[in-house]
Amino acid sequence: MLIAVDFDGTIVEHKYPQIGKEIPFAITTLKKLQAERHQLILWTVREGELLDEAVEFCRKRGLEFYAVNANHPDENNAEPRAYACRKPRAHLFIDDRNLGGLPDWGAIYEMVHNRWSYERYHSELYKEYEKPTLWQRLFGK
Repeated sequence: MLIAVDFDGTIVEHKYPQIGKEIPFAITTLKKLQAERHQLILWTVREGELLDEAVEFCRKRGLEFYAVNANHPDENNAEPRAYACRKPRAHLFIDDRNLGGLPDWGAIYEMVHNRWSYERYHSELYKEYEKPTLWQRLFGK
């Protein structure tokens, strides 16, 4: 999958324009997704030096992105930049501004790895706690 990932509030705590502390397991999870052959795009409002700082922050932790604020790595060097797309094409967007907020990175990994929706993840997580139906109690099924 092609996955677009926000930076502030998603990979690091939201302290824009400074870089906040890394959100636990964010970089580790993203590197694991890359190892499973997913391509990651850094998708952020940061530009110029602030963007360079974010990319370097991730690079120092061993995380390299397929593209940055672009659909393809070659777009990063395209001139004029005004013609490049600011919203990449992706199969999935991971962002702290999602409806309902950002799940923890363990949940994000499980959903991506298993190709589950949030609802499916939630039902799998709480499956053992569900009460059996009357039919299940009567007939053991």
